Amino acid sequence: MYCLRPVIAKAAVLLVPAAGLLAGSWNLDPGYTIRFAGNKAAGTFSGLTGTVAYDPANLSNATMRVVVDATTIKTGNSLKDKHARGDSWFDVAKYPKIYFQSTAFARAGNGYVVRGDLTLHGVKKPVAIPFQFSQQGAKGVFTGQFQVNRKDFGIKGNALGFTVGEELEVTLRVPVSH
Repeated sequence: MYCLRPVIAKAAVLLVPAAGLLAGSWNLDPGYTIRFAGNKAAGTFSGLTGTVAYDPANLSNATMRVVVDATTIKTGNSLKDKHARGDSWFDVAKYPKIYFQSTAFARAGNGYVVRGDLTLHGVKKPVAIPFQFSQQGAKGVFTGQFQVNRKDFGIKGNALGFTVGEELEVTLRVPVSH
């Protein structure tokens, strides 16, 4: 029995990293895109951080908590960027982060849907994000698209807010790896 202890200990050391892979823990990789588009406004956000535990075979244990740095908004126009960061739009001085915390994952058609709470401009609202997930070995990619009504989050905009529109379509492409 004494001779087996070192063998069992070595096996345990080797299995711990494998257990992490089986649990579906993913690291967010660079090269992600977060795009938004409205009536006459479009742009991107960067500064994505967070944690993702996802296994398509075990959706009941999947979780996602991500944060986007709202100060990174880019529209391709420095004056629009300044207005977007200002207090009549995103008010990044007061609300510098955008948060998403999942509450449930489910199959939906050919893909999946994650439901959760989106906190934007200091307002938390439930959202559903349909997505696809593709995996090759230790790498994967989440892609999804959903709509956000900016007024639901208290983003009124300035006097020209009507030109932007209320509904913004958000498109995500997030590569991940083990």
